[in-house]
Amino acid sequence: MTHARTLWEEGREPGRQVVALGVAVTLSVVVLDVLLVGRVSLFFDLCFVALCFGLALAVRPSDFFVVGVLPPLIMLGVFVLLALTEPGSIADPDDSPVQAVVTGLSHHSAALVAGYVLCLGTLAVRQRVARS
Repeated sequence: MTHARTLWEEGREPGRQVVALGVAVTLSVVVLDVLLVGRVSLFFDLCFVALCFGLALAVRPSDFFVVGVLPPLIMLGVFVLLALTEPGSIADPDDSPVQAVVTGLSHHSAALVAGYVLCLGTLAVRQRVARS
């Protein structure tokens, strides 16, 4: 009799593909949010948290580290791009790029913390299940 794999054992995607997926989905959500609302809103926050969980489930066990450091890097990278191109979407339009990044990160810090904790918690559960 074969053992049915659980949700925690399903992830088999290489780290590079998971990183590419995370960046692509995040940028798509940001573009959609800015087009619809004119700024980065709660929609981005909710999608970001869900994405962090999904990426942690999708990655193969040998690439846990890559996904473990990914959420803050994705958010920082996206906010740097926004600060350089459309600072009004994350801060005041007159803010400098550095100030816009800091403002954007502070306004969306709850989503960053929630997504990061969920990501690391999911990876920890997957690691524990893999060992047993």
